[in-house]
Amino acid sequence: MAAAPLSSDQLVGILRDTIVSLVRRDGVDLSARQLGVFLTCYLTEGAHTVRGLAQELNVSKPAITRALDRLSELDYVRRKVDPSDRRSVLVQRTVKGAAFLRETRHIMTDALANNKAESSSRR
Repeated sequence: MAAAPLSSDQLVGILRDTIVSLVRRDGVDLSARQLGVFLTCYLTEGAHTVRGLAQELNVSKPAITRALDRLSELDYVRRKVDPSDRRSVLVQRTVKGAAFLRETRHIMTDALANNKAESSSRR
C-alpha cells in the first residue's frame, strides 16, 4: 500500500523541525539563501557558476557571490577557475559539504518520522 502524500501543513512542519534542529546543533547556521545555494550545488547535477546559480535561483550575481563567500569559509564549497573559460568560476562540492548534506538528510528523516508519529497519534 502506498503512503499517503503529505499535506502542505505537514511539509511546513517538517521544514520547521529541520530548521530548528539545524539551528540547535553545534556549528554555524546558514541563511535561507546560503542553504538554497548549497542545496542547488549539491542536488542539481552539472557544473555550477555564479551566473548559472543566479539564473536558477532568480537572484543577483552579487547575492550568489556573498552566499558562496560564506559557504567557502565553511569549506562547504570550493571555487575553481573554469579551464575552458578562465573568466568563469566553477563551484565545486567538498567533503565537508557532503557531510553537512548527510547530516541535513538525517535531520529531515527524523523530522519526517516525528511528523508521521504525531499525525498517527491524532487519529
